Amino acid sequence: MCISLCSARDLRPVSISLCALCVQLYAPAYSPPGPHSTGRCVRNMATFSKYLTAKNSSVAVGALLVLYLLKNRSRKAKPGSGKRDSELVLSSEKDGRKDRAAVDRVFVGRILRILRVLVPRVFCMETAYLVLIASMLVARTYCDVWMIQNGTMIESAIIGRSTRDFKICLFSFVKFMPLIALVNNFLKFGLNELKLRFRTKLTKSLYDQYLQGYTYYKMGNLDNRIANADQLLTQDVEKFCNSVVDLYSNISKPLLDIGLYIFKLTSAIGAQGPAIMMSYLLISGLFLTRLRRPIGRMTVTEQRYEGEYRYVNSRLITNSEEIAFYNGNQREKQTIHATFKRLVDHLHSFIFFRFSMGFVDSIIAKYVATVVGYLVVSRPFLDLSHPRHLHSTHSELLEDYYQSGRMLLRMSQALGRIVLAGREMSRLSGFTARITELMKVLKELNAGKYERTMVSLQDRDADTAEKLVPGNGRIINRDNIIKFEHTPLATPNGDILIRDLSFEVSSGTNVLVCGPNGCGKSSLFRVLGELWPLFGGSLTKPERGKLFYVPQRPYMTLGTLRDQVIYPDTYEDQKRKGISDQVLKEYLDNVQLGHILDREGSWDMVQDWMDVLSGGEKQRMAMARLFYHKPQFAILDECTSAVSVDVEDYIYSHCRTVGITLFTVSHRKSLWKHHEVYLHMDGRGNYEFKPITEETVQFGS
Repeated sequence: MCISLCSARDLRPVSISLCALCVQLYAPAYSPPGPHSTGRCVRNMATFSKYLTAKNSSVAVGALLVLYLLKNRSRKAKPGSGKRDSELVLSSEKDGRKDRAAVDRVFVGRILRILRVLVPRVFCMETAYLVLIASMLVARTYCDVWMIQNGTMIESAIIGRSTRDFKICLFSFVKFMPLIALVNNFLKFGLNELKLRFRTKLTKSLYDQYLQGYTYYKMGNLDNRIANADQLLTQDVEKFCNSVVDLYSNISKPLLDIGLYIFKLTSAIGAQGPAIMMSYLLISGLFLTRLRRPIGRMTVTEQRYEGEYRYVNSRLITNSEEIAFYNGNQREKQTIHATFKRLVDHLHSFIFFRFSMGFVDSIIAKYVATVVGYLVVSRPFLDLSHPRHLHSTHSELLEDYYQSGRMLLRMSQALGRIVLAGREMSRLSGFTARITELMKVLKELNAGKYERTMVSLQDRDADTAEKLVPGNGRIINRDNIIKFEHTPLATPNGDILIRDLSFEVSSGTNVLVCGPNGCGKSSLFRVLGELWPLFGGSLTKPERGKLFYVPQRPYMTLGTLRDQVIYPDTYEDQKRKGISDQVLKEYLDNVQLGHILDREGSWDMVQDWMDVLSGGEKQRMAMARLFYHKPQFAILDECTSAVSVDVEDYIYSHCRTVGITLFTVSHRKSLWKHHEVYLHMDGRGNYEFKPITEETVQFGS
């Protein structure tokens, strides 16, 4: 406590002031001051006197400004092609409009909208933890005041050489130690539990919307406003919840400290001192908040670059086999390095900006606040005519000064933490902007609206462009029929594949879909599955659950062998449908996969089925899944390319037996006999829908 600098006979106000400055200089911005040893304080003041002279401070400020100007000049003069520079500028302008993130009215509206999700009711567990944290913050503030008073009494007893008073005060401190420790740890417990509960609430709410219908598909394939949704749903949600709870704590505790210390200091040094400190808080807070505005936008950009960097790495893992066949490791390394370089360059800029802001923050929020504290606390002591200390003894002056000085020190630190909390609030505004954008996009996608960068209307005639309105078509749900009526087949980007598609298929009539690559076969199935919107006309079809899609590369879910057959049903769904394991075994036998169950020994065996099963086994497993669900219509997209002809023939015959009507994409000649009509697309906007005859089979062969 720098007691060595002041004695009972020679009380010098500058000693405690220098001690306060030392604490402000070397203590972290957000941590409360701990015990301060005499030796460390002396060393720190010596270092402070040696290096922070007026001359060195001027040099530091000048060097800082020179570095900033050089950095900006090097950015503007960075060489590169004109096209690349213009793309960068356009991208920046777009980001500036889209990624607007600042502490303003918009931010308050966004945070309140999210808080309605985090705290859905007045009486809930989240509210209980908020009350617990508030209670512990109040208790901790009172503990701090008691510690100041008790510590001052201990030091007065030491300086006054009163053994009795020293023992009483020290015993009182030991007696209250468990209570103070309990308050501190209850506060940590409440903060950690509230972070976890907020994350749980927000994650569940977002996933309820993300996995509603086909929203997860639309976000990645139809709408291009959100890139890397996985980054937002995992990393950004966690950071947002941690940030908002930390901000609640970092603002509530200083506000409580300020209120209590103002009350205590007003009786000690008058109301003018705390009023000066509060005025300084308001002015410096507004000034620093204005300077920190770019932090929100830079945080949004940082998270986007982090998402892109994760995405290119996940692509390498997902497509490792194809890349290895192409020997594309060098090309992928260039892509990853380029993506990582964009992230690193931005982080360098962000670090430099935070360095500059930290320099200003330290001066305004810490050191100037300490100077204001010196001026305030010294007034009653340096003014010899002040009525409070006209008849005070030396020990009373000492005790009053220690108490007032420490309370003012804590108050100045609380003011500094509130000012510095603006920095965290600016960063929180970045996460809030990203989470709010995700919630908005999810809501619009669930309402059937999506936004996508469309091809310029100058490239199309005006009549066609006017008709290309996503969702302009009508879907009618009716069993045992699929009917297109004057429906344009178009991609989400507005590219027309077929201008007017009209045909009708009833249950029991298998359709063979053929044509060159890019003619619209997959687009037709995506429209049937309601993955892509209708741009006009009408489509009559069964409900989603009565139409099944089997791709060339079937999806094997995480889980048991049973889960592979009944997906997306669960074991409870299987029991509710009354399908026994023996029936499931028959489905496997129908596609010649009965040996898989014998080999694994149980339906509940868990494996990485994407690796355990071969390509042909996965295709046959998908057909067993089709037999389990027994839909009215099934779309088979080259799903038997790795299956032998005899097994394929049995599968198609069994589908007809159980009443599953097929839309098949295949180039195998042996499949023509299993279909009644064919739909041929030539890739130039024309199509044919005709019955299959012997002449057609010969022509197709």
